[in-house]
Amino acid sequence: MLKIIYLKSVLLFLIIFSIKAQNPIFPAGMFIADPSAHVWKDGKIYIYGSLDEKLGQYCSHKHHVYASSDLINWDLTPNAFASQGQNDQVSYSDLILYAPDCQYKNGIYYLYYCLASDQHTEGVATSNSPLGPFMKGTEINTYGNDQIDPCVFIDDDGQAYYIWGQFSAKMAKLKPNMIEIDSTSIKNGIVTEKEHFFHEGGYLVKRKGIYYFVYAHMGRGNKPTCIGYATSKSVFGPYKYGGVIIDNAHCGTGVWNNHGSIVEFNKQWYIFYHRSTHGSATMRKTCIEPIFFNKDGSINEVEMTSQGAGKPLNALNKIEAERACVLSGNVRVVYDGIDKEYLTQMNSGDHAGYKYIDFGTGVDSIIIFSAACKNGGYLQINLDQPWGKTVGGIAIPDKGDGITYKYFSAKLEKIEGIHSLWFKFWSKDTDIMNLDYFQFK
Repeated sequence: MLKIIYLKSVLLFLIIFSIKAQNPIFPAGMFIADPSAHVWKDGKIYIYGSLDEKLGQYCSHKHHVYASSDLINWDLTPNAFASQGQNDQVSYSDLILYAPDCQYKNGIYYLYYCLASDQHTEGVATSNSPLGPFMKGTEINTYGNDQIDPCVFIDDDGQAYYIWGQFSAKMAKLKPNMIEIDSTSIKNGIVTEKEHFFHEGGYLVKRKGIYYFVYAHMGRGNKPTCIGYATSKSVFGPYKYGGVIIDNAHCGTGVWNNHGSIVEFNKQWYIFYHRSTHGSATMRKTCIEPIFFNKDGSINEVEMTSQGAGKPLNALNKIEAERACVLSGNVRVVYDGIDKEYLTQMNSGDHAGYKYIDFGTGVDSIIIFSAACKNGGYLQINLDQPWGKTVGGIAIPDKGDGITYKYFSAKLEKIEGIHSLWFKFWSKDTDIMNLDYFQFK
């Protein structure tokens, strides 16, 4: 369903779609990274993030806004703020917009943005609506501390704090106008790479008197693929390292970074993060997982899943191949530029994992919708682990053109209950098929 609305003479499109709370949470062709999630006074959850549009390039010149009242149906308002083209609200620059954040105070929504520049990167725009359009981008003077990834936190007493930086996080009080920094309050080293594995992407929340500083964490594999956290009883710290909340290192080849936020929605806490596609560090997609706190306030690390905030995927329904939460080898998710994403470029021995699928009282066959490539091969189907129990497989014929999609099916050993599902790809050569979706019977 498509709705067109006019808002302050700016043409915006409100696209409403249902995705049953699966990961990734936005539809094919929508590559949203660095999700900053907030629940505003209307009880809805809103996501502000970067928009990837090109391979090899982080972000773009515009920000979208997404809203949901149930984590199932998401409303998309495109181009709520831009630094170039339609709705250009940054008069002083045409540079790319990096990761944003948003905050609300006294009836106004403030969108904090940063530009792809070594100088004068920080800015803020305002709107009367959480969906924008955000207008009149204004530079924020950081007094020589220009960096990226702004976040704004408002404490219980109404005082707002501006957080930003790479490698060493910076924090300062915001003046009541929510635009100017109190230069006397700037503090560097809130969390650091050396002590907390901090890379970038700070995000601050408060829960039961504890401040949680969430950030892109580079303590594993010398890449910031994790989202980690540190805690303090004081907003300016000192912050004690807490650990990792989630790691996207195995979402596909080429993945480099992670960036996200945590938020409570309907009495459940969630982490929003992104995964890379196309075998690159970019073309990232927003995902969500529920998280859980221990009695001492610590957060348990969670795994990437295909089900996201919802229940395990129903094996009897069509399951899109791009829902794979673990990819190993050369296999990757790509977009056809029209209407679908799919798995492709798999080599022999690669695998794709789905967590989790509910097979109910039992299934005994599978149908896949795939385009065979010239080399063909074999799709092996395992349960619970990449090398877990093999329940069957499908022979993929050779001499395909990689374009013509057909149905292939096979009988399986009976599968019951909830399992993770693993596809193993085998071939004498490379590039076996393009897999669009599958379904069990």
